[in-house]
Amino acid sequence: MRCVIARFPFELTKGGVLESMKGIKPEPVTGSSVIIGRRHYPLKQVGQVITRQDRRDFSAAEILRAMTQLGFTCRAVPKTASPGLLSPVQHASAMLGSPVTV
Repeated sequence: MRCVIARFPFELTKGGVLESMKGIKPEPVTGSSVIIGRRHYPLKQVGQVITRQDRRDFSAAEILRAMTQLGFTCRAVPKTASPGLLSPVQHASAMLGSPVTV
Protein backbone atom coordinates (compact mmCIF):
# COMPACT_ATOMS: atom_id res chain seq x y z
CA MET A 1 0.00 0.00 0.00
CA ARG A 2 1.33 3.42 -0.90
CA CYS A 3 1.04 6.08 1.79
CA VAL A 4 2.57 9.46 2.51
CA ILE A 5 4.16 10.01 5.91
CA ALA A 6 5.94 13.31 6.67
CA ARG A 7 5.60 14.32 2.99
CA PHE A 8 7.54 11.22 1.83
CA PRO A 9 5.90 8.34 -0.06
CA PHE A 10 6.26 4.84 1.39
CA GLU A 11 5.22 1.47 0.02
CA LEU A 12 4.09 -0.47 3.09
CA THR A 13 2.80 -4.01 3.43
CA LYS A 14 1.51 -5.82 6.47
CA GLY A 15 4.24 -8.43 6.15
CA GLY A 16 6.88 -5.74 5.79
CA VAL A 17 5.73 -4.03 8.99
CA LEU A 18 5.69 -7.36 10.84
CA GLU A 19 9.24 -8.08 9.63
CA SER A 20 10.46 -4.58 10.58
CA MET A 21 9.05 -4.84 14.09
CA LYS A 22 10.39 -8.36 14.70
CA GLY A 23 12.83 -8.26 17.61
CA ILE A 24 11.91 -4.67 18.59
CA LYS A 25 11.05 -4.34 22.28
CA PRO A 26 7.92 -2.21 22.82
CA GLU A 27 8.32 1.00 24.78
CA PRO A 28 5.78 1.82 27.51
CA VAL A 29 2.52 2.96 25.94
CA THR A 30 1.39 6.38 27.14
CA GLY A 31 -0.74 7.39 24.17
CA SER A 32 -2.29 5.75 21.15
CA SER A 33 -0.91 2.33 20.26
CA VAL A 34 -0.99 -0.36 17.60
CA ILE A 35 -1.08 -4.11 18.18
CA ILE A 36 1.54 -5.91 16.09
CA GLY A 37 1.64 -9.63 16.75
CA ARG A 38 0.79 -9.89 20.44
CA ARG A 39 2.55 -6.70 21.48
CA HIS A 40 1.29 -3.14 21.95
CA TYR A 41 3.62 -0.55 20.42
CA PRO A 42 3.33 3.26 20.66
CA LEU A 43 2.47 4.72 17.24
CA LYS A 44 5.53 6.97 17.21
CA GLN A 45 7.86 4.01 17.85
CA VAL A 46 6.35 2.06 14.96
CA GLY A 47 6.59 5.12 12.71
CA GLN A 48 10.25 5.61 13.57
CA VAL A 49 11.09 1.97 12.81
CA ILE A 50 9.20 1.63 9.52
CA THR A 51 10.12 5.05 8.08
CA ARG A 52 13.61 5.44 9.61
CA GLN A 53 12.74 9.07 10.35
CA ASP A 54 12.90 11.09 13.52
CA ARG A 55 9.68 10.98 15.56
CA ARG A 56 9.32 14.75 15.31
CA ASP A 57 8.99 14.52 11.51
CA PHE A 58 5.56 12.83 11.46
CA SER A 59 2.38 12.79 13.50
CA ALA A 60 0.82 9.85 15.29
CA ALA A 61 -2.29 10.39 13.15
CA GLU A 62 -0.31 9.61 9.97
CA ILE A 63 0.91 6.31 11.42
CA LEU A 64 -2.54 5.53 12.82
CA ARG A 65 -4.09 5.99 9.37
CA ALA A 66 -1.44 3.81 7.68
CA MET A 67 -1.63 1.00 10.27
CA THR A 68 -5.42 0.97 10.13
CA GLN A 69 -5.39 0.70 6.34
CA LEU A 70 -2.94 -2.20 6.58
CA GLY A 71 -5.35 -4.02 8.91
CA PHE A 72 -3.63 -3.64 12.27
CA THR A 73 -5.68 -3.03 15.41
CA CYS A 74 -5.08 0.42 16.86
CA ARG A 75 -6.04 1.68 20.31
CA ALA A 76 -6.78 5.33 21.06
CA VAL A 77 -5.79 7.25 24.17
CA PRO A 78 -8.35 6.61 26.91
CA LYS A 79 -10.41 9.72 27.59
CA THR A 80 -10.25 10.95 31.17
CA ALA A 81 -12.21 13.61 33.00
CA SER A 82 -10.96 17.16 32.68
CA PRO A 83 -8.96 18.20 35.74
CA GLY A 84 -10.89 21.50 35.89
CA LEU A 85 -14.13 19.76 36.85
CA LEU A 86 -13.06 19.17 40.45
CA SER A 87 -11.77 21.64 42.97
CA PRO A 88 -8.38 20.86 44.51
CA VAL A 89 -10.08 19.61 47.68
CA GLN A 90 -12.42 17.36 45.70
CA HIS A 91 -9.54 16.05 43.59
CA ALA A 92 -7.45 15.22 46.70
CA SER A 93 -10.45 13.61 48.34
CA ALA A 94 -11.13 11.50 45.25
CA MET A 95 -7.49 10.37 45.20
CA LEU A 96 -7.73 9.32 48.84
CA GLY A 97 -11.02 7.55 48.23
CA SER A 98 -12.92 9.33 50.97
CA PRO A 99 -16.17 11.28 50.58
CA VAL A 100 -16.00 15.02 50.03
CA THR A 101 -17.18 17.23 52.90
CA VAL A 102 -17.17 20.85 51.88
